[in-house]
Amino acid sequence: MPGIKRKKCRHCHTLFIPDPRNRNRQHYCQKPVCRKASKTASQKRWLEKPDNRDHFRGPVNVQRVQQWREEHPGYWRRKPKTTSDALQDPLNQQDIEKTNNNHEFTDSTLQDLLNPQPSVIIGIIAQLTGSALQDDIAMAARRMQQFGNDILNPQYEGGRHGNQATHLPGPYP
Repeated sequence: MPGIKRKKCRHCHTLFIPDPRNRNRQHYCQKPVCRKASKTASQKRWLEKPDNRDHFRGPVNVQRVQQWREEHPGYWRRKPKTTSDALQDPLNQQDIEKTNNNHEFTDSTLQDLLNPQPSVIIGIIAQLTGSALQDDIAMAARRMQQFGNDILNPQYEGGRHGNQATHLPGPYP
């Protein structure tokens, strides 16, 4: 690369291209061994300064460390590894309530009929019927619910619809 000056690593003595943001201060390449040597040299330089020689020694520093440990209890203890939890709770199968009280579904509004259900169901019904009008969606939802009840609660063999395939009507005008 033209214009970028390569440097020689102080540890492994190979040429490397320093990071442009730190090129004047970077003296070690990015190899893990060289990075460790850089850290060791940095710590050594820090400890050689007169102000830092007794940083971790003496009664003042002992008290400082003891106070920090009181404020952060258990910091140095390893936490026990927990088993990996599932991201989701398992789905519990719900029992199907078998009732013959289907008259309550004929007089309800769309909001009353599908209020506890997610809006996805309303979108699916609108897509199937080709209509976004609430009256059309409510009528189709009642028909679907009646058909589902007939399948789950057959009053006689084969249910109300028998073995015939039921089709939803086409899009409403």
